[in-house]
Amino acid sequence: MTIDRMVLAFAGCVVLLGVALAHFFSPWWIGLSVFAGLNMIQAAFTGFCPAAMAFKKLGIKPGVAFR
Repeated sequence: MTIDRMVLAFAGCVVLLGVALAHFFSPWWIGLSVFAGLNMIQAAFTGFCPAAMAFKKLGIKPGVAFR
């Protein structure tokens, strides 16, 4: 699995986690999903993604979008 796919999977998990926490505990948890969405948008324009940097340090092979 490449960094690109790991970032997408991680972002999807964060969004789903935020929605689940908002549903079961407090509506304020929707902020987690909002943060993930905003981070995905800025990463699309800037190429800067903290999760990609972390996965790179863990030794995941690079993909096309995040090197």
